[in-house]
Amino acid sequence: MKPPIAVVIPCYRVRAQVLAVLAGIGPEVTHIYAVDDACPEGSGDWIEQQVRDPRVRVLRHGHNQGVGAAVMTGYAAALADGAEVVVKLDGDGQMDPALIRRFVQPIVRGQADYTKGNRFYDLRHIRRMPALRLMGNAGLSFMAKLSTGYWHLFDPTNGYTAIHARVARLVQRDEVSARYFFESDLLFRLNTLRAVVVDIPMSARYGDETSSLRVGRVLGEFAWKHLRNLGKRLFYSYFLRDMTVASLELVAGLALLGFGVVFGALQWSHALQTGVLTPTGTVMLAALPTLLGLQLLLAFVAFDVANVPRRPIHLDLPD
Repeated sequence: MKPPIAVVIPCYRVRAQVLAVLAGIGPEVTHIYAVDDACPEGSGDWIEQQVRDPRVRVLRHGHNQGVGAAVMTGYAAALADGAEVVVKLDGDGQMDPALIRRFVQPIVRGQADYTKGNRFYDLRHIRRMPALRLMGNAGLSFMAKLSTGYWHLFDPTNGYTAIHARVARLVQRDEVSARYFFESDLLFRLNTLRAVVVDIPMSARYGDETSSLRVGRVLGEFAWKHLRNLGKRLFYSYFLRDMTVASLELVAGLALLGFGVVFGALQWSHALQTGVLTPTGTVMLAALPTLLGLQLLLAFVAFDVANVPRRPIHLDLPD
């Protein structure tokens, strides 16, 4: 028996493309939720007027809450209707609905709790991506590796995703970012649950759609949020939930590196002001802690990279 599969489509300024997206969703999907996030183009009304597919249900927000909030609204409806896997794709036509099976299969087979698209897997497809978007995604991907702990993943802002219902129930709506940081923030939350996440190779389709995301505008905001999540993840994983040798490496590495850099900077400043050469012993007193601290931090990073979740948690969760 095939598992019930639901699709959630956030709708905001997608009136020109959303009908084609809905028409492309195959028979393997049992429920489709189009979430009108107070769309100024009236996407929800347009869908109800034009679509006769009985699987399609329009959900509405009274005011614009953001793509993350729209997805969580769709999740709640899908879970209430008994979906086992919930797929999220955008309504702007950039994501091919024919790939839904590819996103669902690792979850159904017990290989993953969550799957997400990766537009960088095939180097031939990268040429189709605008240069600014390419550079922005590369920077965001590195920050996401640090903050989420999923070092093997790339393209963290990719919105083509699928999640097992048992795992989706563990995600608290009021804890996840409601707007553009949603995908990266959800990965951070999934890591705290020790969920297994798998990248699905895909290519993006760029047409006449209008993107509301401006990489340059959100880069600073995303950097701060990634830094905040990094601090939370390190505390949760290496001090609150468990303590390992890596915990000691992190503390000792930061302490030694901090001492070496600060002490060395003070001695360098003193030498510049007085014109007196710094003794070799003083130089070594700054250099050795700095080098040892860097070595300990590299050892911690190596442990963190290898500490990726391996067993899907939905296999052990109750229905």
